[in-house]
Amino acid sequence: MQTQSNKLDFNGQNIYVGFDVHLKDWKVTIMSETLVHKTFSQPPDPRALYHYLVNHFPGGVYHSAYEAGFCGYWIHNQLLSLGVKSIVVNPADIPTTNKEKVQKEDKRDSRKIARSLKGGELTAIYVPSERTLEDRSFLRTRKMLTRDLTRYKNRIKSFLYFHGIEFPSVFKNPQSHWSKRFMVWLESIPMSQDSGKQSLLTLIEESTHLRESLLRVTKQVRKLSRTEVYQEQVKLLQSVPGIGLITAMTLLTELETMERFSNIDQLCSLVGLVPSSSSSGDTEKIGDITPRGHNILRSAIIESAWVAARIDPVLFKCYHDYCKRMEPNQAIIRIAKKLLSRIRYVLKNKQPYVCAVVK
Repeated sequence: MQTQSNKLDFNGQNIYVGFDVHLKDWKVTIMSETLVHKTFSQPPDPRALYHYLVNHFPGGVYHSAYEAGFCGYWIHNQLLSLGVKSIVVNPADIPTTNKEKVQKEDKRDSRKIARSLKGGELTAIYVPSERTLEDRSFLRTRKMLTRDLTRYKNRIKSFLYFHGIEFPSVFKNPQSHWSKRFMVWLESIPMSQDSGKQSLLTLIEESTHLRESLLRVTKQVRKLSRTEVYQEQVKLLQSVPGIGLITAMTLLTELETMERFSNIDQLCSLVGLVPSSSSSGDTEKIGDITPRGHNILRSAIIESAWVAARIDPVLFKCYHDYCKRMEPNQAIIRIAKKLLSRIRYVLKNKQPYVCAVVK
């Protein structure tokens, strides 16, 4: 006599999980090869998701995906350690219908991710190691401090202009600003009211604190660059014209390895140095560089390109040739691509760059 069993068995079946990550909860959609099983909310905990899958879909092969965002990669790493085949995807790469764009909600987003994961339409982004992520955060902290310090310097100057306070003749040259003598002069500026004086002193105090923090972090970045992990690669990168210590460390912590790029086009695409294009029929238009890109890397490479275009003989000639037929800001993008090619070469071949001489 044949007996019935109520025990669930998904042995060998693929189970697809798409979830939309938020600070307080996750919206989760679970699909199998044939059915959409459920869309629900759960606490923001990878282990809770794993236990749900094990209890309701025992024996299954679990696949999950979520959008890269504020939460970083710790969710991905925990899911991998639990045996879930997790990927992190770029939100711009998820196929989206017009209805999903105009009627956006978390549950619909989770269903969209699960559907695309099941259809094999998602491409995983590169996930760096834990060490690289922490080193990257350190370089980004330095960049944040630099940006904040610039803001406070501008606020101090705006305060002076607003109250009609002119710079002494010894400080007419902007290069003399923010020296010790300049800071002493700022602190000695008289104001008619105590409130005005306190406002100025508060701005000076904040900028001084930021300068000290920035100096401390910069020293730590130099120390980090001399460690075994980075020392050789930093030396190689600094052989490339326009690349200094901070730029070299930024490149290494943001990219981690050049082995992830099979060609220079993939690297340029990540950085955002490829042109936008629009074609229809026999008409094709090539526009400016695409808005999609890695902002930190793109700004670092373009800033370095301006320096390299002055001191590298080949890039100097190329830049002036480009300027004969396009705007300087367009020409420098092409120089940045050439500079990026040199960066890739020295890191892949472990050979320092040698400037060529134009005859």
